[in-house]
Amino acid sequence: MNEKPVIRILLADDQASVRGALRLLLEQEPAFAVVAEAADVTGLLQVAAQHPANVLLLDWELPGLPIHHLLRLLREEWPALQIIAMSSRPEAGLRAAQSGVAAFLSKGAPPETVVATLTQLPLPHLTWSPDQQQDSPVDQL
Repeated sequence: MNEKPVIRILLADDQASVRGALRLLLEQEPAFAVVAEAADVTGLLQVAAQHPANVLLLDWELPGLPIHHLLRLLREEWPALQIIAMSSRPEAGLRAAQSGVAAFLSKGAPPETVVATLTQLPLPHLTWSPDQQQDSPVDQL
């Protein structure tokens, strides 16, 4: 039997209610697995080093670093990670598109839009093995 691979997702948002709602939505879909959550940049870098993922749902205003520094660091450490920026501010969509993220979602997007966005991403094969220990780039902050 040919099973579709599971899309492994990291959630990064400083609002616990947003992370909780996303987790609840995504866990209803068999093609998705939320592997970790973070409320700030330091937490994100720690969980990203410990939990291999295909996709990062990233709050555009995540506390800890200016967004352009965070994106550069994420691309250096995890170049295959697909980043979907999220914000409640519509003007962030243009800045996100200019930054080269894979997609932008309004935090008010309907659930079917979130699911469709995730399922349409081109996802490279994960090469990180859980047996491998990866150093966290948190010390670079």
